[in-house]
Amino acid sequence: MRYNECMRIVLHVDMDSFFASIEERDHPRLKGLPIVVGSDPKNGKGRGVVSTANYPARKYGIRSAVPISRAWKLSQQAKKAGQPEVVFMDVDMAKYARVSKEIMNYIASQGEAFQAGGIDECYLELISSKNNWKTARARAEKIRKYIKEKFRLTCSIGVGPNKLIAKIAVEDNKPDGLTVVRDEEVQKFLDSKSVRVIPGIGPKAEQALLQIGVETIKDLRQKTKGELVEAFGKRGGDFYQRARGISDSPVEAGGEAKSIGRDMTLEKDTLDPKILLPHFKAIAEDVFSLIKKEKLVFKTIMVVVRFEGFETHTKGHSLERPAKELNIIETEAMKLLLPFLDGRQNPKRKKIRLIGIRLSNLGEYKPGLFD
Repeated sequence: MRYNECMRIVLHVDMDSFFASIEERDHPRLKGLPIVVGSDPKNGKGRGVVSTANYPARKYGIRSAVPISRAWKLSQQAKKAGQPEVVFMDVDMAKYARVSKEIMNYIASQGEAFQAGGIDECYLELISSKNNWKTARARAEKIRKYIKEKFRLTCSIGVGPNKLIAKIAVEDNKPDGLTVVRDEEVQKFLDSKSVRVIPGIGPKAEQALLQIGVETIKDLRQKTKGELVEAFGKRGGDFYQRARGISDSPVEAGGEAKSIGRDMTLEKDTLDPKILLPHFKAIAEDVFSLIKKEKLVFKTIMVVVRFEGFETHTKGHSLERPAKELNIIETEAMKLLLPFLDGRQNPKRKKIRLIGIRLSNLGEYKPGLFD
């Protein structure tokens, strides 16, 4: 067991199919049914993607980011096979954000360092010298019980000696599960797993590793650091460390949302400003309402443009000082968008499928800013 001034114990709390679970909670008639939260499938002709699928829907092969048209087809296949048809629901981000804020505030109160990882997940570090694996398990159980009783939702929690192990552990027992991996159990816990569970190893890296005989984390551990750096550059060094469960990444106390944004998938791919600009203005108003509600100021504006063929580009601009006004969002975002409508950023004149706006470098407002 490793000690410095005190033992390091990190919890990764991940809400189970968060958006869909909230909708199931708020609509008792949907209990137990497959639920997908996302854009309108329009009988298989919808153009957006799945935001969240609950576990019954995942049994049909539906996952987050799957095209909504594909989700519809899988639902119809299940229906023909005598299974319940998927219930498709619109995204209600304002509601999900309210619930998330309450849950995250509670979790933050249960440890010494807290870091939000998104609207539905976070890290919590127990720093006190009084903490041990027994108290960590008890703390995780307390959090799960509170969320279940207070919000009628479930979460899964991974507990480990660092963020890396906690993040991998949380996936081991979903939904509504708890996995604790002590220091001395780390290597045994990791070795049999696919290299894909390691953050940073995606499909391409996995294929490259397979070509050199690496399938499991144990296989990866057999490679020298030099071999991995030669094959993958700097990332190879990261793979070497992570295969051994080593990570010094801190849990950043007081972590806040890194950005706020919205996007929209258009009904038809287009470059027509008469269609694009009204939608873009509505997105700006939506993002503004979010920062106003959360009482935030921003310093960086970014636009997201996805062309036909799913080619995605982003372009951002940082202001000299924080701002809060709708007209600044609209003006600055429009300056970033317009080059994508002509030859400056779109020389092949590709039609646009999706547009979005992101605000980052966020900070708390000062009293009176939104009065």
